[in-house]
Amino acid sequence: MDEIQKKSIIESGKSYFRENIIPNHIRNLQNLKLKDFSINPFLVNYLASFLCGNTEPRSLAKALLYPRILGTSINTSFGQNIQIFISNLAEVAGSASGIDGIDIEFIDALDGRKKYCQCKAGPNTINHDDVATIMGHFTHLQNKARLDRLPIQINDMIVGVLYGEKTELSGNYKNIDKTCPVYCGSEFWEHLTGDSHFYYRLAKAFGEVVEEDGIDGSTMILQKIDELAEEITNKGGF
Repeated sequence: MDEIQKKSIIESGKSYFRENIIPNHIRNLQNLKLKDFSINPFLVNYLASFLCGNTEPRSLAKALLYPRILGTSINTSFGQNIQIFISNLAEVAGSASGIDGIDIEFIDALDGRKKYCQCKAGPNTINHDDVATIMGHFTHLQNKARLDRLPIQINDMIVGVLYGEKTELSGNYKNIDKTCPVYCGSEFWEHLTGDSHFYYRLAKAFGEVVEEDGIDGSTMILQKIDELAEEITNKGGF
């Protein structure tokens, strides 16, 4: 894959964040109310004190908000919208597959063979039932290959995990990997692009969108802390 194609993937990824992830993230932040939190009063008071040294309303608000908006909220949004990213990836990096259960077809930059890839978000994003579904799609592809006399080998059917490390793969992925390769994180992106550093370039590019678009997340977070602190004050604490 040449540099122009790699830059196209990066720009496509930025567009994905700009059009799908960031608007959802901001909307989730702005819409948050105290009633949206499942609050353990023992933990929230401890965490507020651990974080800020006191259990004042603003400290309690920070202990509630930071994990939600910097963790749970954005991870949920990324997972819910991942198919959009995968579809964009198929357009710029290979070709969208017409085969049931296959997201993208591409020429492997390392071995030169055509790969039939089902993409997944992260190393813990499939359950036990998904294993049978994925392997069923690969079995269907094998049968089709025999009928159509396609030169598809077992290692040409892969699962590409977009982020994470091989050591982080769940047992469900490891069960698939016993039969068909599961490429995770930098390994997947290297097979796709031929660039061992591309994974890290892409990850950094996602962060650049905030700077390029002039998004002031810190101000929005401080405003929401004030709003939550006021709710906590009116409630009388926890």
